[in-house]
Amino acid sequence: MTGMAGLPARLMAVTLCVGAALSLSCGNYAVAYPATIKSAAHPSERIWYPAGAYPRLVLPGGRQEVVRSMLNITRPMQFGDFVWNTDHIPEGPVWLRVDLSRQLVSVFRAGHEIGSAVILYGTDGKATPTGRFTIQEKDADHFSHSYDAAMPYMLRLTKDGVAIHGSAVLQGWATHGCIGVPLEFARLLFAATAKGDAVVILPAQPKNGKNKG
Repeated sequence: MTGMAGLPARLMAVTLCVGAALSLSCGNYAVAYPATIKSAAHPSERIWYPAGAYPRLVLPGGRQEVVRSMLNITRPMQFGDFVWNTDHIPEGPVWLRVDLSRQLVSVFRAGHEIGSAVILYGTDGKATPTGRFTIQEKDADHFSHSYDAAMPYMLRLTKDGVAIHGSAVLQGWATHGCIGVPLEFARLLFAATAKGDAVVILPAQPKNGKNKG
């Protein structure tokens, strides 16, 4: 998959970090609304890489991102789980890596992973687009008139309304193409990002000849 030697398996393995929990239903959409916040899992330590030996993430189009440290997440995350830790992390450029196969998002600042969460995404009926995007608009109190639903802490990625936003991240639920994240994670992400920040969305791996994303 791409130049990731030395990085945690959750960025490399083909299997989902959420175990067998992913069984999205095309007919059971999570039209986003403020969710009940589940307990956040906090790592006891961070994985630091030595200067001069930083691993790199190779992204679509050949873009590469240096990784200076990763959150030390030692257990599989479940639906609604997230980790956020900015201790001892400098200010710097922020970008997001959304992996539809693993149903995870990772947030990087100045080369350090500062957040990770289990996500919801669109099913075949309204698939989440893949590729490289930038944050076009931010709206903490966004309301979608198309779906008659609140989309708190919305980060818009496309002109037609695909966004990252707070949602009830529950097993068996999907979205209308957006990326749903736990509400408290969405609040932290909203504060950490700015218009123009990069978001890379990696496609879901085909299963039985069909793409789940």
